[in-house]
Amino acid sequence: MATFTYEALNTAGKPQKGTIEATSSDEAVQRIKAQGYFPTSVREQKVKKSAATEGEAGPKKKRKRKSAGGRVKAKQLTMFTRQLSTLQDAGLPLLRSLQILESQSKPGGLKNTLITVCEEVEGGTSLSDSFAKCPKTFDRLYVKMVAAGEIGGVLDIILQRLAEFMEKSERLKRRIKGAMVYPIVVIAVAILIMVFIMVFIIPKFEEIFTDFGVALPALTMWLINTSRWVGGTATPDQAMPGVVWIIASPFIVVFGWKLIRKAGPGRAITDIMLLWTPILGKLIRKSTIARFTRTLGTLISAGVPILEAIKITAETSGNYVFEKALMNVHDSIREGESFAGPLRESKTCDAIVVNMIDVGEETGELDAMLLKVADNYDEEVDVAVASLVSLLEPLMVVVLGGMVGTIVVAMFLPLVAMINSLGG
Repeated sequence: MATFTYEALNTAGKPQKGTIEATSSDEAVQRIKAQGYFPTSVREQKVKKSAATEGEAGPKKKRKRKSAGGRVKAKQLTMFTRQLSTLQDAGLPLLRSLQILESQSKPGGLKNTLITVCEEVEGGTSLSDSFAKCPKTFDRLYVKMVAAGEIGGVLDIILQRLAEFMEKSERLKRRIKGAMVYPIVVIAVAILIMVFIMVFIIPKFEEIFTDFGVALPALTMWLINTSRWVGGTATPDQAMPGVVWIIASPFIVVFGWKLIRKAGPGRAITDIMLLWTPILGKLIRKSTIARFTRTLGTLISAGVPILEAIKITAETSGNYVFEKALMNVHDSIREGESFAGPLRESKTCDAIVVNMIDVGEETGELDAMLLKVADNYDEEVDVAVASLVSLLEPLMVVVLGGMVGTIVVAMFLPLVAMINSLGG
């Protein structure tokens, strides 16, 4: 008989810890369930070897261990998950599968992490607990799904679902980022061209106007003063050219945004503002709904207890408004109420989403319904991104045309006055 330590949830959803005697991990899981608990982690206690035994065995050569603190790219982690799922489905032992993937990994964060995981698993630690010791690589969602797969004996299936979930999430991020590349590049090039005109072209026109002694219109004077500020010659005591502020302003805005969001109230205010932003707020709302429904549906289908699944989903939703709504749902379910009620009261989701969740709850197919909602909203995000890009293109043309037109008009008004005076 071996001794197993376990972590489990009781009928009220509260965590419980303890030890149990059993001949195998499967028997330990059955005994824990017989006590009315849902096990989330079961592992055998290690038996420490005596000094004499260690002396007889002789010194064991230890593998050089590297730190496993580095982050891993989402693409690498997704590929590792898919490969581990394939190896487990083929029937290879877990440790052998991890060693194969570690040996073929290139030097870097993932390889260092896998070295640590291999050592932990070889020492008798469960895979989920080994992953939990590398939080920068494997987040809480990843660890909980793997733990559910280990307990249910369907690790290969869970890893496959996890890989599909990660692939779809990354695909959605790539679509949104890819759609933003074009307008950002156009705006950046336009700003550089405008700075060049202000620094090198406008001063030449100013010299011409000064030589001819032409009375300058207000629009031309405003443009010349702006050119002086950009070039740093607006006043004798100007501390810094305006071009420095123009180049540094994006970095200042990004740094200030991150600084504000580090505080709890700042994060709440900015998330609410983003959701109410015209056009962009609609896109953020749809992408957040797609993310949280896919996360929650994947966790529930993997066998993670619903209270734990909702809590993980709330923490990974990425938006304060949805996080608060999901925690209200968590409290409602813990008190024996429904899922859809608090979500409907929060008004964070469309009525169709709430109704589909309500139907899934009634039919006992909540996970399948959540995944259908996620697929539907992925398509809506694609449409919203395409609409945003199609709206940005003419808007940028109008703005850039207005800027160029203003410069042309401001420069030609004095020239017209010069021509008229010469003609007279």
